[in-house]
Amino acid sequence: MYTQEEVLTFVREEDVKFIRLAFFDLHGKQKNISIMADQLSRAFELGISFDASAIDGFETPNKSDLFLHPDPTTLSVLPWRPNTGKVCRMFCNIKYPDGTPYEKDCRNMLKKAMKQARDECNVTLSFGPEVEFYLFKLDQNGEPTKIPFDNAGYMDIAPEDKGENIRRDICFTLEQMGIIPEASHHEEGPGQNEIDFHYSDALTAADNTATFKWIVRTKAASNGIFADFSPKPLENEAGSGFHINVSSSDQSKIPNIIAGILKHAEELTYYLNSTENSYNRLGECKAPKYICWGNQNRSTMIRVPATKKTARLELRSADPECNPYLAFTLIIYAAIDGIKNNLIPPAAVEENLFDSNNSNIAVLPDTLDCAKKIAEESDFIKMVFGK
Repeated sequence: MYTQEEVLTFVREEDVKFIRLAFFDLHGKQKNISIMADQLSRAFELGISFDASAIDGFETPNKSDLFLHPDPTTLSVLPWRPNTGKVCRMFCNIKYPDGTPYEKDCRNMLKKAMKQARDECNVTLSFGPEVEFYLFKLDQNGEPTKIPFDNAGYMDIAPEDKGENIRRDICFTLEQMGIIPEASHHEEGPGQNEIDFHYSDALTAADNTATFKWIVRTKAASNGIFADFSPKPLENEAGSGFHINVSSSDQSKIPNIIAGILKHAEELTYYLNSTENSYNRLGECKAPKYICWGNQNRSTMIRVPATKKTARLELRSADPECNPYLAFTLIIYAAIDGIKNNLIPPAAVEENLFDSNNSNIAVLPDTLDCAKKIAEESDFIKMVFGK
């Protein structure tokens, strides 16, 4: 991690010419302003202004000035850009002109949640994301098709698996940007892939997820294909999940955390499954719809994996289109509720819920409109996000 002074020295000594100041809208879409290296001192001191009325969900035109303040700890060189006249990226904190943190800055929301977990529950939660995606061919005009890059299946190898070299390129790029990949393989669907990276604190994990998706899209494009993170791109094939592994510095609190997440599962769904397409995936092909947990059970919303090390839970309902900052924020607040109120989860479910209709277990909302209505009426969501 760099300090402000170290960043300025690095930029000066390493021939950095452009700095991308990155931030996120409420949907989790990355935005950026590119500044020249000689403007970096001003960015640290005063911030760089932008038109917040042009960002969906931010501000109105009559009061639209917000400022980006780069976070020096997130400095990363973009390895796919030229070595001469390097390009760097830093994530930013968004502030009002008077320096007050902007309440719709999703990175700031997550920081507040992390602090509250430490202050009120004396726990730190670590997150390990697993992101699935499809690779599709382009048409003669360079536009994405729905023709998979290959027809391989789960953990197949080359030559059936044509994504092997692209995943390798992605993993090398992740390493160059300070993200540690743990495993990569072909997933169940044709052209479907997964790359997992090392767990970290919630903010770093969200930053890494955003960086990961950017790298995947960039590397796919450079190979003449399209990376698709939609939850259900092909009707009769496996959907793509965003599996969120959560562990606690106090392992005895894992049952409370599970109970808290299950308690608020319906309210969280609008943010974990944020598109119409999300609801074509839930309940299909290893994407859970039942609000329950199980040991080693991939048909439940929460799975407790068999592990010889740290106990953890895996939340399996989220998908890659969600905003990871908001998703992790809500998971932490649900965990806080579970810990503070000593909530106890119901008994673990052992049956395969993909092959049964269990009317005794509640299910997740089945449409975006239904999930949105539940969120709008939720006191928990209002407590987390305010107005």
